[in-house]
Amino acid sequence: MRGLYAIIFLVISNVFMTLAWYGHLQFKKFTWLQSAGLWKVILLSWTIALAEYIFQVPANRFGSNETGGPFTLFQLKTIQEVISLLVFTLITIFVFKTERPGWNHLAAFACLVGAVYFIFRK
Repeated sequence: MRGLYAIIFLVISNVFMTLAWYGHLQFKKFTWLQSAGLWKVILLSWTIALAEYIFQVPANRFGSNETGGPFTLFQLKTIQEVISLLVFTLITIFVFKTERPGWNHLAAFACLVGAVYFIFRK
């Protein structure tokens, strides 16, 4: 169960991370945020990033075999990166609606699947 909790928390964490890191690029769509200066954007992004850390830290503690979880640090980091790219892609396509994936994106995801395979291989 600790591994499943780690993955769920990583997904939630990465939703907040994507919104904190890239959401401000979409502020032009909201009239009340269009005139926000850089400092306001930074403060809003840091507030969202705090939520990211609230889920990221427990995810790593649940998942790490150093604290009773099932994953090594290499495995945990690889899982996090794959989740990060999947969440980013889904948010970019369905929420931001700014891009569509091409064949090169699919090829890169296939390489990530290979990375997961090799990192979990004994």
